[in-house]
Formats: sequence, structure tokens, C-alpha cells
Amino acid sequence: MDPESPNPRTHGRSQSMVAVLMLAYQSFGVVYGDLCVSPLYVFRSTFSGDLRSHMTEGEISGVLSLIFWTLTLVPVIKYAIIILNADDNGEGGTFALYSLLCRHAKLSLILNRQNADSELLTHNLEQPPETPRGQTICRLLEKHVFLRNGLIIVVLLGSCMVIGNGILTPSIAVLSATSGISVAAPQLPQSVAVLVSCGILVLLFGLQHLGTHRISFMFAPIVLMWLFCNCAVGIYNLVTYNPLIIHALSPYYIYHFFKVSGRDGWISLGGVLLCITGSEAMYADLGHFSKRSIKTAFTCIVYPCLVLGYMGQAAYLSKNLADVDHGFFHSIPGPVFWPVFIVAMLVSIVGSQGAVTATFSIIKQCQSLGFVPWVKVVHTSRTIHGQIYIPEINWIMFVISLSITVGFQSPVEIGNAYGISVICVMLATTLLMTFVIYVVWQHSIFTAGIFFLVFTLVEAVYLSSALFKVKQGGWVALVLAGVIMSIMYVWHYGTIKNYEFDLQNKVSMKWLLTLGPGLGIVRVPGIGLIYTELLTGVPAIFSHFVTNLPAFHQILVFVCIKSAPVPFVPPDERYLVGRVGCRDYRMYRYVVRSGYKDTYTNDESEFESQLIYNLAEFIRTESAAPWAQSRGEMPQDSRMTVMGALGSTRSVAETAWSTDMPANAADSLESSDGITSPKRHVHFNLPKPSDNHVNAEVRKELADLADAKEAGIAYVMGHSYVRAKPSSSWLKKFAINFVYSFLRRNCREPAVALNIPHTSLIQVGMVYYV
Repeated sequence: MDPESPNPRTHGRSQSMVAVLMLAYQSFGVVYGDLCVSPLYVFRSTFSGDLRSHMTEGEISGVLSLIFWTLTLVPVIKYAIIILNADDNGEGGTFALYSLLCRHAKLSLILNRQNADSELLTHNLEQPPETPRGQTICRLLEKHVFLRNGLIIVVLLGSCMVIGNGILTPSIAVLSATSGISVAAPQLPQSVAVLVSCGILVLLFGLQHLGTHRISFMFAPIVLMWLFCNCAVGIYNLVTYNPLIIHALSPYYIYHFFKVSGRDGWISLGGVLLCITGSEAMYADLGHFSKRSIKTAFTCIVYPCLVLGYMGQAAYLSKNLADVDHGFFHSIPGPVFWPVFIVAMLVSIVGSQGAVTATFSIIKQCQSLGFVPWVKVVHTSRTIHGQIYIPEINWIMFVISLSITVGFQSPVEIGNAYGISVICVMLATTLLMTFVIYVVWQHSIFTAGIFFLVFTLVEAVYLSSALFKVKQGGWVALVLAGVIMSIMYVWHYGTIKNYEFDLQNKVSMKWLLTLGPGLGIVRVPGIGLIYTELLTGVPAIFSHFVTNLPAFHQILVFVCIKSAPVPFVPPDERYLVGRVGCRDYRMYRYVVRSGYKDTYTNDESEFESQLIYNLAEFIRTESAAPWAQSRGEMPQDSRMTVMGALGSTRSVAETAWSTDMPANAADSLESSDGITSPKRHVHFNLPKPSDNHVNAEVRKELADLADAKEAGIAYVMGHSYVRAKPSSSWLKKFAINFVYSFLRRNCREPAVALNIPHTSLIQVGMVYYV
């Protein structure tokens, strides 16, 4: 329930060569599994269409040249040299690029549409300096809503395709590896390989709950063995069959290939595209490693081994054109066939595992930003951040992946779908990176335009070829993306409308004042936590609750958990505490800021202890501030205090967003002054009457807080029923009344996802007409 940030690896700090090499070794098992398994199916997918009927040695050379230059242009130049430098505080991926733009171009994330919300969520966090280009883009995006929505759609599209990759990767990788059975035992039917593939998929998804960390120590050696086997077999075939194939590295062979093959050659690009599957992982997994380690591993081992492997396979196929269906396994020398086959099976599992865990990570990020419904997130490692397991998503992926495997029974059709997913992710990254080059890096628009034109042109050509094979399996990627995109968009739309309803129907402070100092209701012992999405004002759920039951707790806290446009929020900048109404009301606002990669602890006692600690520190320091309010005076609701984690010795900073009140800083606090912080409980040492530096009002408020804590804590959450207005269009009624309502009924309740104890939960039902 309380976000918990790891200690991210410091990417800006210089690392020793030993540390770089150690991280580079670890990256093999996490980053490169998907990329390294590609040699199993690239040539087979490329020569699966009409090109196969007139396949010649010259066309083999042309395909090899295309593979070499595609590997050089995309993974090496685009990712290793350019995009890896666009990290968001050491983190990579689609959301990292969007987060950079959110801060530099003053965009806003989900549910942070109000200016006050954006200021509050980014206050005291690292902010980039304002730049002329950033202001220009900001004004342009503020003026045109469709541009802002278009940017979000690009991010969503990239996320949907990553999820699609997670479904398709196990199918194509495992099927390609088990196809070696047909080479070793040609008399066996194809169904045997499919049956073995299904068994591996059952094992793969069935063991996900154990977590990657329990078997990850084997991943790096497996990938390294595979790379060295691929390289050794490639060198053997290069020397044995056709050493002159090395001339195909010249781009002239690409020109010759298209001149001879024409339209068939263009269609075959969908198969060549598969040689760069997994390249996005170099950037997406940046947060687990460092730039130098990823660049070192790729340029020194992965890239040369893959190139030599493809060259050797092309050399063999140039003399054995009939073996293109299982070219890699046919090219393995007899004495080492079974060892290489076993390693191929293992590396296919490693590549699939990486794709599945990447899907879990992207789902979790989408959930934190309000794009997908609440799901159960299980952290499988106490020491390694980011290793999570989502049961619902795991079994949905298993059913779809198994259905695709049984339905197609061939990696060729699956490869057609896989290629569409891969290239769409890359196009989304290219577009976002173009904005980053111009807005964040402050390069000229000419430089950004060159980057955009070069890589968009290359990727658009590959996409056009991949889309040509929609009928041959490519439709799977489009259907998966369409379904996932629709779910994300409807959930996002419903969530936004829900938020706007709360915003328009929030209770004004004037209404609160009319209730008088006693609020006109009964105050019962204890602390009431009211969960809301609003960062200012009193939520409508409060008035609804008071209207039906004119009594609530002695201490009332409006709790709001919000995502800030950063990957991680430091513990000493995570909590914001403010007062609602005058001091006598004993009402507070408690904002918990989390980054899009922060995790949540599952211990409600830790959350309660942190909350009590921050409230007490706020009460102690507020009276010493120059803007402290006198008894009965109404303070600014937007004034919040930045609080540190429990036991932190960081100074507490006060900020005000009123036009006539500058930001200031209060005195430093020591936890020993009034609060001690054991692991699970907070104990008060109330100020003694002889303590002249603590006034009577502060002493009384701290005493009330201590009494309320002893009486217990209750959680009040809204149980909303969202319905479209009768005057809405049929499309809106269908999206809200059927799809959104279905998702809300069948996903996890926020109370369950936040691990709120059932015995302390109070739900207030409301109907929202949006």
C-alpha cells in the first residue's frame, strides 16, 4: 500500500572495469535471450513465400547483407549509440521517454490534468531547466488536445505491442527450437514437436510464480554458451562451405537482391525483420544494468557472434538450398548436434522467460498510471527490484500462447505476427526519441529530423512488408493489439471521467465552514482514512458519507496516492502532508507520491506507522513556520509539507502555491524529539508541560493524535457505480455501461490491491453519471 523504492544503480557514477564486466555478464541472461534466439527462424521465415521458388545463392547473399546492415543500423546505431543515452534517471523503456517529455515539455500523466496537481506532484523533485524549445512544444501541445492524446496513443501502442511480444515470443521461440526434432528424427510427425512445445509452455508459465531470481543464475551461462555455439558453428560452416559469402557484407548485394527478386524480395523483408527482435530490451532493461555494461556486452560478444552465426548459416544454405526450412539445425556438424540442440532448447526458454517478465513489468507500469485495471502484483524477490509475478496476466498469456502454438504449429506464421509487433514498438520509440532529441537534448530540429527520417524510413519499409502478411498470421498481432488497446483506452477513458466527476462535484471549503467548528456531527474515537483521487478540496464521498451517517472519526485524513512523472520518488520526498480546514477540525491531507516503477509494500502496519509519523512531524513543525495559522483561521488547502520516510533525518520543506506566499523551509527535525520509529509501530513521547518551545495547542493536537491512534484506524473508500448519462451516445454507453463496468466488476478491488484489512474497511456506495 505504501510505495517502496529501491536504491537504483547510480548510472552517472563512474564504474570500475570489474563492475562493468560483472554487469555485462549478468545482462546476457536478462537482455539478450530474445535477440540471440533469432537465428533459429530468420532464414526460414524470409524464404517462406514466393521467393523460395526461385531461391539462388545470390539471393542468399542478398538476405545476409540485409541481416548484417539491419543488425548494424538498428541495435548498434539506433539503440546502443543513440537511445541508450536517453535514460530517465537510469531507467529506460517507452514510459521513460514519455516521462522525460512530461517533465521537459510540461505534459501531464494520467489523473494529473489540473495545473495544481502537476505542480504538487513534481514539487521538490528534480526538475529540468526551462528551455525555449521546451516552451514552444509545451504551447503547441497545450493548444492542440489531439496532439497530447496522440502522444499518449503512441505510448499505449508501444505498450500493447510489448505485451503482444510477451505472448508471441514463447510460441515462436519454443516451436523453432523443437523443430530440431524433425532434423534428428525425420520419421516423426510434426505433431511431436508441437506436443513437446506445449509441454515446455506449460512448464514455463507454471513456474512463473517461483520468480526469475531462483533460476536466473543459470540464464547468463546458457545465453553465453548459445552465442559461442552459434559463433563456432558459423565459423565452421563459413570455412567448410563458402568462405566467399563474406563478400555479401557489401551493401551492393542488397541492391542486387531487390533488382533480381523485385516484389518477392520486398515481401521477404518481414522475415529479415526478425533478426532484430529483442533489440528493444537493451533500452527497456537499462534500469537493471548500466549503459556501459549493456554496450560492452552487445558490441564485444553479442553482435559479432550473431553476425558470424548468420554468415555461417548463409554459407551452408548457399550450397544446400533445399535445407532452408531447418537451416540452422541442418548446418550443425553431426558430432555436436545434440549438445547444440539442448542449448537451443534452453536459450528459447530463457528468451521466453525474459519476454514474459517484461510483460509483467509493463502491465505494472500501466496500472500505476491508470491504463489498466487493478491486478494482483506479487514480488518474487526481496532483494532484486522489479522481479514481479501477476497471476491473472500469466494465465491469460499462457492460454493465448498455447492456442497460437497449437493453432499454427509453425514458426513461420507466428513470425509474421511477431514482426508486426516488433516493428510497431520500434516506430513508437523512434517517434518519442525524436521529441527527446529536440526538447530534452536541445539539438536542432534538423538533427531530430534526420534521426526521424532515417529510422522511420527503414522501419516503415519493414512494417509495409510485415503488414503484407496479415493474412498469413500477421492478423494475430493486430487482433492482440486491438483488444489490449481497447481495454486500455476504455479503462483510461472511464477513469478520467470518474476523476472529472469527482473534480466537478468536490465539496468547497465554504461548505465546510458552514458546518462550524464542531462540524455539526458526532466525532467518534479513532483515525479515519478517506481515499480519494483529488489533491485539493473535499471529495464528494465525504459529503455523501456525512449526509447518510452524520458521524466520523476524531482524526480525519484524506489519502491520495498519485504517480509522479519520474521512475522512482526518493523516500525523503515521497510524502506530502497538509491541513484541511482549521486546526480544530483535525482534518489533514496525505499525499503519497510514487514513480511509474515504484512498488508497494504489502504491510498495512508499515503504512499506518509512516502516516502517524508524518502527521506528528507535520503538527510539530507547522506551528514554528512563519505562515502558521492562528486558532480558528482557515489555511490554504493547497499548502503541503514535504515529509521524509519514517526515521529520516532530512529537513522538512514547506511549499505554498498561492500567488502571494513564497516557498520556504522549516527547521530540521530529529526523530528522537518526539517520535521513535520501531519497525512496525510508532510510539509518542508527548511534550512535557515544562517544554516552553511547544505551545499548548500543539501539545493538545499531538495528544489527540495519540489517543486516536490507540482507538484504531478505519479505511473509508468509495464503491462507485459508473454509468453513462442518458443523453450520451450509444458508443459511450457501450464503453461505460458494459465494457468499463465489466472490467470494474471482474478486476481486483482497490482495497484488495492496496492490501487494506477487511475488518477495518468502510465502503461508501455512489453512482457516478459521466
